[in-house]
Amino acid sequence: MTAISKCESVRSLSGFLEVSDRCLPAIYPLCSNLTTLNLSYAPGISGFELTQLILHCKKLQRLWILDCIGDKGLALVADTCKELEELRVFPSDPFAPGEAAAVTEEGLVAISSGCPKLNSVLYFCHQMTNAGLMTVAKNCPNFIRFRLCILDPIKPDAVTGEPLDEGFGAIVQSCKSLRRLSISGLLTDQVFLYIGMYAKQLQMLSVAFAGDSDKAMINVLNGCNKLRKLEIRDCPFGNAALLTDIGKYEAMRSLWMSSCEVTLGACKLLARKMPRLNVEIIDENEQGDFNLDDDRQKVEKMYLYRTLVGPRKDAPEFVWTL
Repeated sequence: MTAISKCESVRSLSGFLEVSDRCLPAIYPLCSNLTTLNLSYAPGISGFELTQLILHCKKLQRLWILDCIGDKGLALVADTCKELEELRVFPSDPFAPGEAAAVTEEGLVAISSGCPKLNSVLYFCHQMTNAGLMTVAKNCPNFIRFRLCILDPIKPDAVTGEPLDEGFGAIVQSCKSLRRLSISGLLTDQVFLYIGMYAKQLQMLSVAFAGDSDKAMINVLNGCNKLRKLEIRDCPFGNAALLTDIGKYEAMRSLWMSSCEVTLGACKLLARKMPRLNVEIIDENEQGDFNLDDDRQKVEKMYLYRTLVGPRKDAPEFVWTL
């Protein structure tokens, strides 16, 4: 402990994979100058000990932590870490039932209320509410990255049972500089209308299990002129969404679609019309029954990206470049 106390220049700590609770006091002397603390690989530390450690870290700007800290622990972070700019809360047990959730909307609201410099969040939780998201949007209009992962991907507002459209709508309307957004929970086409209308600086959007129709994806592509990366999984978006305005893909870095409603024929048409884009079809089905001559079949995964040198030469056998 004497040796550790002499390491006054340490500003970042991470790891702690095998550390036990009783060892944490040994690093307390370092904490007063820490700006970065990564405890996302420390499942052996209890929520109580986490909070005791946080009390010594008043200068933190970046905190990565497991959700076992709980809502009360995040409230303590909000009271202690006034310089916090980035927070990432990872699931300690992603398969835990919702009623046993370690963090909820209450923890995120507490952080947004107590950390005025917060501009980046990655938050895994089992539930969220529109009211909570609206409060976060009001408290933290300077977000540049907002990523919310509800572990039950189609769960509605935990209080009202409504879709979370209005909550995410408040985020994109309030946070004018938002560049990266990940959305989850029960969401309809309405949230994509809000994204297209208000997220004018958005560069990367990740979506899963959301939307009702092709109109949702079209609204995003038409409205978000600075969009560079779009990742879509398990959404009801099909050929119309993919092909409505293909010229926009020239300005993007990549488009990923998996488990959607896109057919092989639509992907072939896109590849013919946009020869400067690589259109890859990925099928990892071990049965090997994918037929490149059947244009009506749905593609499991499609990856589209710009290229200056043509199709890549290192594609594995389950990847086809159209």
